[in-house]
Amino acid sequence: GERVVIPNGIKRGANRRFAGEDVRQNARILEAGMRLRPQDIGLAAAVGRTELTVCKPLRVAIFSTGDEVRDPGTDAPGGTIFDSNRHTVSALLRGLGCTVIDMGILPDSFDAIHGGLEDAVGKADMILTTGGVSTGGEDHVRSAVDALGSLHFWRLAIKPGRPVALGQIGNVPFIGLPGNPVAVMVTFLRVARPLIQRLAGAMDSDPALFPVRAAFDYKKKKDRREYVRVTLKRTGAGDLEAVKFDREGAGILSSMVAADGLVELPEDCTGVKAGDIVDYLPFSEVGL
Repeated sequence: GERVVIPNGIKRGANRRFAGEDVRQNARILEAGMRLRPQDIGLAAAVGRTELTVCKPLRVAIFSTGDEVRDPGTDAPGGTIFDSNRHTVSALLRGLGCTVIDMGILPDSFDAIHGGLEDAVGKADMILTTGGVSTGGEDHVRSAVDALGSLHFWRLAIKPGRPVALGQIGNVPFIGLPGNPVAVMVTFLRVARPLIQRLAGAMDSDPALFPVRAAFDYKKKKDRREYVRVTLKRTGAGDLEAVKFDREGAGILSSMVAADGLVELPEDCTGVKAGDIVDYLPFSEVGL
């Protein structure tokens, strides 16, 4: 009827929710430049918001270069390879919320690449290419960008991924990634990704590195930053340690599938001994 019975043992105030205990009136709940996660959208709904002002998706035009490169699903006679880079980069860009403008594969021809870049400028907020930025006689991307705009830098003291370029054609930023697939992923994650996020409206684009114990020996050159593919394993004592992938080639894309992160070795480091503490970048930290 009209009676409520409260049994003994219930503390005063238990099982109550107070108005404003989660979010106070006029409090800021979301910061500008955040990338919206499911919990952010839920919190906006919890305070009654039906709309949020967001940035437009960044339009990125991409193409691969090389006479030897073929699309998956087509014939690939001896001396040719299937194009993994364009599909890898497309997936990485979509993971960042970008709209991808796929311009296919361009041959090793200055005129073709020059024309492709001109076409992309009118369609995209940013241009990203793979291959054609090294020192070979048929690497025409760098000279085509120079003819249409300017390069801000070319070649970094990093491994893998030295032949990476950043430039501009008019008001459209340009990023030229290397041709080797591991170098493509490493330079995308550490060079291209922060720029793409900033252009897309994000304010915080620097992923966190975590200290872990190395389970490998490794020698490196001074004055060069290097990225080592690793997998985290638990020791018998329950501690985590980084185990290096057994091959180092920049063309071994399967290493990025087997690994779950990168150990980043700074310029002043000349080597690692098993047991050393190193900086570990988990792929989960960059959305992989």
